[in-house]
Amino acid sequence: GGVVTEVAGTVLERDGAAYRVATTDGEVRAVLSGKTKRDVPRVVVGDRVTILPDPVGGLATITDVAPRKSLLERRVPLGRGTRPIAANIDTVFVVTSNCDPAPVPQLIDRLLVVAEANEIPAAVVINKVDLDPGVWLEERCRKAGYPVFRTSARTGEGLAELRAAMAGRESVVTGPSGAGKSSLLNALQPGLTLRTGELSAKLRRGRNTTVSALMLPFEGGYLVDTPGFNEVGLWGIEPRELASCFPEFRPLIGECRFQDCRHVSEPGCRIQEAVAAGAIAPDRLESYRMLLEETEAEPEEWE
Repeated sequence: GGVVTEVAGTVLERDGAAYRVATTDGEVRAVLSGKTKRDVPRVVVGDRVTILPDPVGGLATITDVAPRKSLLERRVPLGRGTRPIAANIDTVFVVTSNCDPAPVPQLIDRLLVVAEANEIPAAVVINKVDLDPGVWLEERCRKAGYPVFRTSARTGEGLAELRAAMAGRESVVTGPSGAGKSSLLNALQPGLTLRTGELSAKLRRGRNTTVSALMLPFEGGYLVDTPGFNEVGLWGIEPRELASCFPEFRPLIGECRFQDCRHVSEPGCRIQEAVAAGAIAPDRLESYRMLLEETEAEPEEWE
């Protein structure tokens, strides 16, 4: 037979012991070489890999995994390390409705915090603008430093801008239930959520598999479907890391009177002063305090 040359690919899904990988020659199923297994403890969705095809058409071999530019991972509680979920994500888009149901700022902030803790850029999508312009919500999120996209799955407003922001990139789209994420994805690409639904049903059937994400081709890039992004508390974030997960707090951290300021009721707190001066939205500090209580209580829940 001819010489088999290595090809580059992107991992789309874990499939039992094998991986589904997209290459320029189409999709292949591949397993890890022994060396790769030793070098990379866990290959995940979104990993860029080098593959050696099998000359007789069997399973290909993953011979190398490229360095990741970002990694979404869950911290395992009590210092037992981390669990990688998806690699090379460019943006986490948090979808919220403007009304019907009314937006819950804390739920939006919780998802933004998970993105920040993983150092992945985030943006907010305000959906259902045909029902309510939601200007206050947009101002609140912009003030915190996030790009905002205003969309309506029903009228199509803002879809072209959002699609352009996702084109050729790898995105996670998440949001509290009821925010209209499914209708938005279907408006962006008809049939997309049907596939997502089928796939997540299939993933749930495969009990005990560690499959936790999959990628769908979208506009020359990918959408990463991560079931549970908005479910498992705060993914093991440490209480002392929390303030730095609020971008508008970051410049003030370390400027408070007390080094170990929790920004709750301490005197000389710069973040509380910024809220009083109107530089930080009061409900962002409120979110921080609620999440702080949750992270401080977290180890018990996890045990």
